[in-house]
Amino acid sequence: MNEAAFEDEMGCTDCDLTGTYDHNVDEKGRLNFPAKLREQLGATFWIARSFTDKCLAVYSAENWKNLMRQIKDIPGVKGDKVRRWICSGAAEVTPDKQGRILIPQALRRFAELEKDVVVAGTGRKAEIWNSQLWQENNMELDDETLDVLDNVLL
Repeated sequence: MNEAAFEDEMGCTDCDLTGTYDHNVDEKGRLNFPAKLREQLGATFWIARSFTDKCLAVYSAENWKNLMRQIKDIPGVKGDKVRRWICSGAAEVTPDKQGRILIPQALRRFAELEKDVVVAGTGRKAEIWNSQLWQENNMELDDETLDVLDNVLL
């Protein structure tokens, strides 16, 4: 099951995470997470490897619980692989008094987060991108995405 299918099943209430925010990760791996998104995600939230892109996905506690419910019953080896991918690459984070979250080194390596990052609201979740990868992957719509938009916006 892909990320979009999981999200369609999650039944979340905070489906309005929007905006694009330029930030920096400091030498200790801390990111000053955007205040607007912190308010919407809650006091504690989850970061994990994206299923589809070289970025991190950020989930509210409610959405994380729903995602865990969805994957717990996937049978067999495929289920094991899905759970391993998601759970081994996830961390619960609580912003400090300055609004910073600590991104574990393994997650920073996966998403190639060094200094300049983009935090983007994408509806039901937020994403944390290496700024260069964000520019390369999200500034133009590919033909497949344009086809989807044509069908949706007709």
